[in-house]
Amino acid sequence: MNINGRKFRKSLIGEVTSRSGDKSVKVSYFYKGPHSRYLKEVKRRTVVYAHDENNGCSVGDRVKIVETRPFSRLKRWRVASIL
Repeated sequence: MNINGRKFRKSLIGEVTSRSGDKSVKVSYFYKGPHSRYLKEVKRRTVVYAHDENNGCSVGDRVKIVETRPFSRLKRWRVASIL
């Protein structure tokens, strides 16, 4: 997204579900959206891989992740802070 010539990166808040390797974590985040047919609000989950430079996260931590350049085949996010 571009506003007045400045780029803003997407950010999400999720929970660490796995330490999938050195400097990598698996983060899942939940959101609500309407069901395609019945239009009732349903809870959905998405899992993304994030880069954790300091290996500071552990399973169960709530983290803020931001969009970044690709670090590997699956990692397109990086951990900004541990909440």
